[in-house]
Amino acid sequence: MKFIDLAAQQSQQLPDGMTVRDAVDSRITAVLNHGRYILGPEVEELETILSAYIGVNYCIAVASGTDALLIALMALGVQDGDEVITTSFSFISTSETITLLGATPVYVDIDPVTYSLDAAKLEPAISTRTKAIIPVSLYGQPADFSSINGIAERHGLPVIEDGAQSFGSMQDGRRSCGLSTIGTTSFFPSKPFGGYGDGGACFTDDLELADRMRRVSRHGQARRYSHTDVGVNGRIDTLQAAILLGKWPNFAKEVEDRGRIGAAYSRKLQAVGVTTTPHLSSGNTSVYAQYTVQVDQRVEVQAVLKEQGIPTAVHYPTLLCQQPALHCKHSLCSYGCNTPIAKAASERVLSLPMHPWLSDADQNRVVDELVNAMQQIKISASV
Repeated sequence: MKFIDLAAQQSQQLPDGMTVRDAVDSRITAVLNHGRYILGPEVEELETILSAYIGVNYCIAVASGTDALLIALMALGVQDGDEVITTSFSFISTSETITLLGATPVYVDIDPVTYSLDAAKLEPAISTRTKAIIPVSLYGQPADFSSINGIAERHGLPVIEDGAQSFGSMQDGRRSCGLSTIGTTSFFPSKPFGGYGDGGACFTDDLELADRMRRVSRHGQARRYSHTDVGVNGRIDTLQAAILLGKWPNFAKEVEDRGRIGAAYSRKLQAVGVTTTPHLSSGNTSVYAQYTVQVDQRVEVQAVLKEQGIPTAVHYPTLLCQQPALHCKHSLCSYGCNTPIAKAASERVLSLPMHPWLSDADQNRVVDELVNAMQQIKISASV
């Protein structure tokens, strides 16, 4: 059994009768024929499709999800001495990009059931040095943007959604990545909408920010050899844009299947007494980028599952503020960054195999083996 079966996607049939593999091959061939490997017509086509899908005016396709965050921060003018509020329960890109600009990540604890930034704890972390807020839409559903945006607006702060794991989900009828000042996402292969390499995008309704992000992603270039901003080489490759376009017609079905499989997991696990299943907030949908539960004695559970051929993963075992490169030096923080809920989650979360092509039989096997492993370890511990 595979944790994420990316190869299975290629044989899926599209509405026009082609397979995903055929559509991708056709798109790649078109790029090879026209030869515009950097900023070819497929890039603009992808941006047009994605901005319409998210429901915003502008999409800037970039080289990775990390670049998307970095470019968004640079466009907002984040620099040395600034603070950016975020969560310590995320992949390193969330804080790495802040640190690269000389700013300080200020960590706010997470909501215990959604794992996203707890809006109730946000306001005390805001200072005169705060330049932006980055909530992470973790595990497939949006963070609490209604509350977060309200607080940010009162303080005149922009909000960047790290939507690397939530592209395709919704909150109160609006799509993730279109819920804040800037939305960012990743097209890493294992993400809900993944390419065959790195890629990402920034989304906004703000024309000035869109222009700035586009310049920053292209070496700060306003026109050829005229550089108005310090930028990066953050453009998406034409071939990756083409691959994403080839896969796009199947994305809506994949989102539907992810929701169906995630809901089935929860029903089956709750029926056998596993109650720490993902909590879906009111008004939210989820694309279940990961299907994550909590278990006691995680290392032992993982070992038993591995013996039975069930792959698992931990997202994330170490808080960002505990990473050697990213220790938080903010005055509100001590080691662990006063985020006890995030710390507790990091010690117990366990992600199970999850992808749109997971069969019912395989899912049943995962559920059965997880329950067996938990019971086996409980019995061993009591002997």
